[in-house]
Amino acid sequence: MLIGYARVSTLDQNLDLQEKALQKSGCNKIFVDKASGSRSARPGLEKSLEQLREGDTFIVWKLDRLGRNIKDLIDFVKDLEAKKIEFKSLTDNIDTSTPSGRFFFHTMAALAQMERELIIERTKAGLKAAKERGRIGGRKRRMTPNKLESAKKLLSSGTPPKDVAMSLGVSIPTLYRWLPAHTHSEAS
Repeated sequence: MLIGYARVSTLDQNLDLQEKALQKSGCNKIFVDKASGSRSARPGLEKSLEQLREGDTFIVWKLDRLGRNIKDLIDFVKDLEAKKIEFKSLTDNIDTSTPSGRFFFHTMAALAQMERELIIERTKAGLKAAKERGRIGGRKRRMTPNKLESAKKLLSSGTPPKDVAMSLGVSIPTLYRWLPAHTHSEAS
């Protein structure tokens, strides 16, 4: 069975062009969504995937109708491949039922994997270089040594923790993380 999927990003856009192309390609069923490609909840896509069985072909008008990034797209097609479902993109001229279509997708997958590994490698090198320069990752601490001293003095003088936190510009949980409740209750 040939199952088609069409998507437009906004409600005022028209699906006619995609639907006609999918009908012309012989789709038995066509599912549609009017939703952004970045949204993970797309009922039309979910329904189309529920209909697919081994030996079927999933057809889209264009690759970008499925998603915005290459990694998600490759994962999507790999999932279809694992279920023995072919994939076809009409305007991109991709058909995984052909040797050249499968080659194209495996090449894209290899490039995406290499890109992920290069990003990890560069990130590790950057973190190592920063560490050698004395930089430590993470957010800047809200409780400085001066704020900590001020908090101790204010709490020991009987100022409520809520007021201490507000005057130091930190949350109450942050105050308690640095000065657990038992330390300032003993001091009073």
